[in-house]
Amino acid sequence: MTSPLEVEVNGDIEKAFKNLKKKMAFEGIFKELKRRRYYEKPSEEKKRKKEEAERRRLKKIRRMNVSSGRIKRAPARGGRESSRDESSTES
Repeated sequence: MTSPLEVEVNGDIEKAFKNLKKKMAFEGIFKELKRRRYYEKPSEEKKRKKEEAERRRLKKIRRMNVSSGRIKRAPARGGRESSRDESSTES
């Protein structure tokens, strides 16, 4: 079991609440609550854990390749590279 989360309240309750939500997200509490809303069969749990481990493994490999300079970073998702050129010709 994890230790309790503590947040200091220095007059601003909204800021303290925001900090608490940030800590809870970092600890994975929201993900855990969402996962426990419904019963998960043991076979489904094994499958999910296997997929999560694979995702973490691939992410680690990508991070190592990018940091070593083997692979250049991909452009941002959904963005077009020459959007400025096209917009200036339309006007």
